[in-house]
Amino acid sequence: MKVSRVEEMRALDQYAIEKLGIPEEILMENAGQAAYFVLLNHLGIKGKRFIVFSGVGNNGGDGLVVARKIHSNGGDVKVFILGDINKYKGGAKKNLDITSRLSIKVQVLESIESIRKDVAHCDAIVDAIFGTGLARDVEGLYRDVIQLINDSRKKVFSIDIPSGINGDTGQIMGTAVRADYTVTYGLPKIGNMLLPGYDLCGRLYVSHISFPPSLYNTDSIKVEINDLIKLPIRDKGGHKGDFGEVLFIAGASAYFGAPYFSAESFLKAGGGYSRLASPASMTAFIAGKASEIVFVPQKETASGSISLENKDELVSLSEKMDMVVIGPGLSLNEETGQLVRELVANIKGPVLIDGDGITAVCNCLGILKERKKATILTPHLGEMSRITGLDVSAIDKNKIDILQETSRELDSIIVLKGAHSLIGYPEGRVYINTSGNPGMATAGSGDVLTGTIAGMFGLGLSIEDAVRKGVFIHGFAGDLAARNRGEDGMTAQDILEYLPSAVKMDRDGLDDKWRDAYQGVRII
Repeated sequence: MKVSRVEEMRALDQYAIEKLGIPEEILMENAGQAAYFVLLNHLGIKGKRFIVFSGVGNNGGDGLVVARKIHSNGGDVKVFILGDINKYKGGAKKNLDITSRLSIKVQVLESIESIRKDVAHCDAIVDAIFGTGLARDVEGLYRDVIQLINDSRKKVFSIDIPSGINGDTGQIMGTAVRADYTVTYGLPKIGNMLLPGYDLCGRLYVSHISFPPSLYNTDSIKVEINDLIKLPIRDKGGHKGDFGEVLFIAGASAYFGAPYFSAESFLKAGGGYSRLASPASMTAFIAGKASEIVFVPQKETASGSISLENKDELVSLSEKMDMVVIGPGLSLNEETGQLVRELVANIKGPVLIDGDGITAVCNCLGILKERKKATILTPHLGEMSRITGLDVSAIDKNKIDILQETSRELDSIIVLKGAHSLIGYPEGRVYINTSGNPGMATAGSGDVLTGTIAGMFGLGLSIEDAVRKGVFIHGFAGDLAARNRGEDGMTAQDILEYLPSAVKMDRDGLDDKWRDAYQGVRII
């Protein structure tokens, strides 16, 4: 499913009104009806007490429609308006006029003291204060009302997005409503899908409010949820070489886990032939943990990292490989960094660069632009900061735009790791991944991801699809580990061990519970 920016949704609204001739009042009525439907299904209406907090924009107008629906179906509803009532216009003004003529209490709110009793005795609250276009921090009475809502412990239904969440970033603008249910319109917004906004939405629904599919599936919208990609059927007569041959260049003194996790996860995810080029001194140790890996012992620097002397042999070996993974646990040794840069410049096939490999190329990003075959980067926020030269906080507040710009500039596929990892492509597409959990924030998890992506490529997916599928399967394996072992204390080994189960369950077809969870948003 596509995910829109705030301006993109405004453009869709305008197109529907001006080009398709759908009146604003109908769009607003459909929006209110969708929210009412969620209220009805999750709580019921007749005999229940509701409070609607309405702002003075179209979001507030949607809330007024909900109030009418509640009233007409036997619910007791009160509407409290935040802001200057004279600012209502268009469809919102018409709905205010209609609501005011019904036996519904409509009151302009001046302080929260006058409504504490109403809030204490209601069954649910409808949050229609701000829409997705909030651009400054919430202050004053608005902040007090949001705090009252959050402290009330009542069921909260938010219209479009919880008030206080930035629609383009998911960031909290000072304070924000914590909703149990959110109904968004046309398409989910970026702020609905990125954390912390996603968590504050509760159970998220979308209604297309009578937009035709050609409108909300337009190619001009580049951001999407990372929907499930079907794996190719595994050839019953295939041999190990048919499921991918990947070279992992990884490891250094004191970094034994990274080369093991990356090379072994390729096999656990379904890959066929895993070669590991790591310092000779650590080969015996890793072989004791994973003897199915084929080892290519490397000459070492004085500090125990891979020496530049190995370059020609590694380049030659890479020509026989389907993909080369460079970086897990390589260390920041300068000679090894030079080796990384020369390998990236000279390897002709697809390359995935992770961890210390990313740090090594940060001062020579031009080599990425000159590569002819696919380049994949898998940075966390700190590494993305080194790539872009931007502060981590600046990236965190504007992930989508920065990811699109950087992927385009470097002509690389970039996986920005974290909660709801993002996958960016050079032509501007970005996919938001919804699998995974906080327990995966553990040492070695990123190394498992590199091998999983390579494994998906080995199974026959295109590079583009392999990255998306690898990110999903990695998160799914983490979710299976969390379900059976819990998030606390989860290790990269746990994620690794659940990779075969994740791939099997994906091949068999996810059950409704998992599919529902990973869809991220339910369609009304």
